[in-house]
Amino acid sequence: MNLQKQFTLSGQIIDVVRQRVFSGYIEVENGHIRRIREKSVTDNRYILPGFIDAHVHIESSMLPPSEFGRIAAIHGTIGCVSDPHEIANVLGVPGIQYMIEDGKRIPFKFYFGAPSCVPATSFETSGAVVTPADVERLLRQKDIRFLSEMMNYPGVLLRDEQVMRKIEAARRNKKPVDGHAPGLRGSEAEDYCHAGISTDHECESMEEAIEKIRAGMSILIREGSAARNFDALVRLIADYPAQVMLCSDDKHPDDLLKGHINDMVVRALEAGIDVFKVLRACTYNPVKHYDLDAGLLQAGDPADFIVVNNLAEFKVLETYINGIKVAEGGRSVCHAMNTETPNNFKATEVNKSHFSVPATGRHIRIIQAIDGQITTDCFIGHPLIVDGCAVSDTENDVLKIAVINRYKARSRPTVGFIRGFGLKRGALASTVSHDSHNIIVVGADDDDMCEAVNAIVANKGGIAAAHGKEVFILPLPIAGLMSTLDAHTVARRYELMDRLAHGWGVELKAPFMTLSFMGLLVIPKLKISDKGLFDSKLFEPTTLFVEI
Repeated sequence: MNLQKQFTLSGQIIDVVRQRVFSGYIEVENGHIRRIREKSVTDNRYILPGFIDAHVHIESSMLPPSEFGRIAAIHGTIGCVSDPHEIANVLGVPGIQYMIEDGKRIPFKFYFGAPSCVPATSFETSGAVVTPADVERLLRQKDIRFLSEMMNYPGVLLRDEQVMRKIEAARRNKKPVDGHAPGLRGSEAEDYCHAGISTDHECESMEEAIEKIRAGMSILIREGSAARNFDALVRLIADYPAQVMLCSDDKHPDDLLKGHINDMVVRALEAGIDVFKVLRACTYNPVKHYDLDAGLLQAGDPADFIVVNNLAEFKVLETYINGIKVAEGGRSVCHAMNTETPNNFKATEVNKSHFSVPATGRHIRIIQAIDGQITTDCFIGHPLIVDGCAVSDTENDVLKIAVINRYKARSRPTVGFIRGFGLKRGALASTVSHDSHNIIVVGADDDDMCEAVNAIVANKGGIAAAHGKEVFILPLPIAGLMSTLDAHTVARRYELMDRLAHGWGVELKAPFMTLSFMGLLVIPKLKISDKGLFDSKLFEPTTLFVEI
């Protein structure tokens, strides 16, 4: 790791603040930019502010913050605005503190928020509750920069007392409130914004995004491993450069190794958008919106910048954070570090009979998974009946999906049906299951579902794939969400399991990531929790069997 106290770099300097490019030198001293000199130099490399991921759940990378930061920096990311509500749903406030402390192990800028919705709803079992009083205490900490995404938008619209107490706490502490309101339009979107919500990262169309911008929100364009909205929204950068930021939201380890915010930058430039508007969305805008202590390549700023080869490929050659070189030539120069393994897991083994569904009708509600989205549709169909029970129907791609409470021993699964996975054999299971992170499993038959779940139980968390005697597991000992292994090892194991899933018939690009969102009740339309099926549009439980 480069710990130079004083050094000088030359190149073509991109000033995002003043929107100009000039040749010159940057003088760094004790972690800050002491001076920038405009002078003709022969070095044709470009120097610019480092990227900020404006909204990410680090836990979805299956890596702790210290390892996530090592890899993100390779791609020119110097900081991220992170909502730790995944680990908060498992461990509560101590989980948030774990993320803060682990992030301090490396020179990377983590800006954590106070989770606003733990649990996300009362229709599921979480491992912890973050109360309004907890939120108030968190927001007083200098390490907590904002109130994390307010997913309970019905609560905002109805001015629910608990919800409004959290928003008021953010206002008192002069910290912004992130939003989460998929599909909310018109007067409801305006009411949501006027309650104090400042951003939204769930827009799927230009029309929805523009409505929310006009209501007063900033729009975060998301391109993650499961939810991908970049192509639909990229023109916002050109048309509303002051109201747009870039984020990944959820990034699996194999995708993180390939790229991060830098990929979105290149794609936006390829779409013909002005370079200063593109760079503003991933540097200036998040720094100003969240009042971050990240540098913008101005004299006196922290020395947070990157060096790229040119403005077409945007290949990141070097990354500096607080004047420390943290990545060079596509490799991290920070050392991986050991981490603690806090957890909360009490689930016990299941057996085949636990997945039995006696047929009590001729029609069932079926979750329709959508590739590249975390939203679902609801489909009414006929179940395949065998010996009086509804079973997985691989010929018609109607599979069983089940959720088991991980926080209580001897819990029985809640079982539903899903379409869109395409499994012809085997089962996939995970404790990465937003937001409460109970065990979720989808399978072509009950035996394999049982094997996959029991592999997770034996390891107290992880992602698993099972078919017959073949059982594969990636253990996640940190809260059932993150690994203690290095990113490359985690990515290789994840890719192996991904290949297995595709070999068994799955056509979804990211099957484990998609599976992880099938229990996210605050996202429409039909989802499943450990307490049953849930209609996210009506925001109420619903039944599996339906009369027509």
